Amino acid sequence: MNILAIDTSTPFASIAIAVDNQIVAESLVNTNRTLSARLMPEIERLLTCADLKITDIDIFASSIGPGSFTGVRGGVATIQGLALATGKPCAGFSSLAMLAMNFSLSSLLVCPLLDARKSEVYAALYDCSSPLPLARITDCVLPPAAFLDQIAACTDLPVIFAGEGAQRYHDLIAERCGDRAIFAPFPLHSPRAAHGIMLVADAVRRDALLEPRQLLPAYLRVSDAEMVKLKAASQ
Repeated sequence: MNILAIDTSTPFASIAIAVDNQIVAESLVNTNRTLSARLMPEIERLLTCADLKITDIDIFASSIGPGSFTGVRGGVATIQGLALATGKPCAGFSSLAMLAMNFSLSSLLVCPLLDARKSEVYAALYDCSSPLPLARITDCVLPPAAFLDQIAACTDLPVIFAGEGAQRYHDLIAERCGDRAIFAPFPLHSPRAAHGIMLVADAVRRDALLEPRQLLPAYLRVSDAEMVKLKAASQ
C-alpha cells in the first residue's frame, strides 16, 4: 500500500511517502507565505525520489488541524484534489497527535503546543507510551496559562513540551511547571508527516478512510473573516 501524507498546520510543510509500511521519501520545507507555490512541486519531487507516479498512491492523507487556518485549508484542499483526480480515498489526522508522536513509546506525558496567536495555543496532552498516542486532554485552543492549569489538574508528573507554542511560551511554562517541565530539543519541535502515516495505517485498520468530500478541517475556532461575518449578521 502506498500512502502520501502531508502536514501544513505550521509554517513548515511536512510531506512523507510510505510504501508497504516503509518511509521511502520525506521532506520538511519552510513554506511561510509560499505554501500554494511550493507544496505541489515538493510533492512531485518526492514522488520522483520514490520512483512513483501520483496514480500509484493508494491513500492521500493530511493533517486537518488545528493550526494555521491558511495552511490547514491549503493542505486539505490539495489532498482532496489529488484524491478526486485519482479516485482514491483520503484520511485525516490531528496535527497535535502527529507532533506528539515525535516521542512515541515515551514513559512521560507529552504536551504538543502550536501558536494559535491572539495569546492562545492549540494544545493537547497525550500518553505516548504506546506506538499510537492516547489523549489525556483532547485538542483545544486556550490561553497558555489556562491550559497549564488543566495539566496541573490532570497530573503532577513531568511533561514533555514540544512545538512552536512551547518555544514561544517557554518562560511561562518553566515558571508555572518548574522541574516538571521538560522541553524537547529543537529538532523535535517540528512535525513529521511520517508519523501521520502511522495514524493513517490505524485508520485503515479501523475501516475509517474517507471520501474526499468528507475530509474537513478542524480549526477549533472561527477565523477572523468568519467573526466579521457573524458580527455583521448580528447587527
